[in-house]
Amino acid sequence: MGALALALALTSSVVWGSADFSGGLLTRRLPVFGVTIVSQSAGFVALLVVVAARGTVDGSSFGLGLLSGIGGGIGLAAFYRALSLGTMSVVSPVAACGAVVPFGLSLATGERPAAIALVGAVAALGGAVLASTEERRAESPERARAIVLAVVAAVALGRVVYFLGLGSRAGDPWSTLVGARVGSLTVLLVIAGALRAPVRIPRASLLAVAAVGVADVTATACFAVASRHGLLALVSVLGSLYPVVTVLLAHVVLGERLTRVQQVGVAVALGGVAAIAAA
Repeated sequence: MGALALALALTSSVVWGSADFSGGLLTRRLPVFGVTIVSQSAGFVALLVVVAARGTVDGSSFGLGLLSGIGGGIGLAAFYRALSLGTMSVVSPVAACGAVVPFGLSLATGERPAAIALVGAVAALGGAVLASTEERRAESPERARAIVLAVVAAVALGRVVYFLGLGSRAGDPWSTLVGARVGSLTVLLVIAGALRAPVRIPRASLLAVAAVGVADVTATACFAVASRHGLLALVSVLGSLYPVVTVLLAHVVLGERLTRVQQVGVAVALGGVAAIAAA
């Protein structure tokens, strides 16, 4: 796998994981739809500045991005809500399984990575799930709801990653990103309006929420460009390692204990990344 694709895909994973950790923390004290809509809007403004400087938008890439964004709004809201209800170490392994969606679709549509890369991809996916898994505890209604929402988020965000990569490979990554942001914001606004959900964010928190959105669009841009320089099946796996970053931040910042299984998972995921890099 090329060095540029590898570096950009891993960068997207680190930045996504950091943004999700921050977004999850913010939704513990702020409205979920407020955080998602304001953060997505901030990222959209940053994206429009770049696109305006370039002066062109590719129609086909925009359309594929739109397909990506329609699921993205639902997935992001579900993921942030799940993070606010359950511990990050419960929600993240479920979200990590979402990487199976773009990986499987890419193989089904004809991509054929080298054998060592396939082994590395499976190891990285398995390691991400293990790294995000904690010991079983007594279930509560809120934890059960968090897991259901995490499943919704996994499927929706996995679909997002696939169409985002497809649009970037087919044409212009930046046009794909604009389409994705238009789709996700539209869905979020419609759902928030239908539910009459609170969206107001206190002025003191606006900068923090906006920073999450800018980080998210930066990670998405890194992934989109990486998709043009490497196989989507492999890039999607590397970009989907963000739950590992979220769990490590929860360990460092929140003091959530990193179990032996999680430590093994981190090691396996890193081994998988090394195998992909060697392919």
